[in-house]
Amino acid sequence: MAIKYIPKVALAKNIIVFLRMLKKHFRIYEHLHVPFWLVKDTCWAFEFKTLGVCMIVPTLTLAIIISLKTRKNISELLPNAAIALWITANSIWMCDEFFELGIKKVCYIPFIMGLMLIAYWLIFYFPAIWKEYSDK
Repeated sequence: MAIKYIPKVALAKNIIVFLRMLKKHFRIYEHLHVPFWLVKDTCWAFEFKTLGVCMIVPTLTLAIIISLKTRKNISELLPNAAIALWITANSIWMCDEFFELGIKKVCYIPFIMGLMLIAYWLIFYFPAIWKEYSDK
């Protein structure tokens, strides 16, 4: 079975359609974010250094985009910002393990900040969310 040649125009058109879809449908960011994160952490576990480090960029970028897009709704922003901080800390730790940089303790800062955001969210926002869903 021969692989079909895709003309550059068709490829460019598909990329444009994909980018418009991303702009229109926010949840796609969230769905794309998970596979990037899983690949990054799998590369860490299998010690695929190059791919693991390369996966930091799309994973963290999507986490930041998701946080920025939810910034107007604090009850959504807090967990998303905590996830971005978690990925940051996780990436620092991964790089330290891969390259013996001696910076592992730096990752404590974003880990603690993320935990603080989640604790704040759990105390002040989650009860209302829970009540809303339990009343349905």
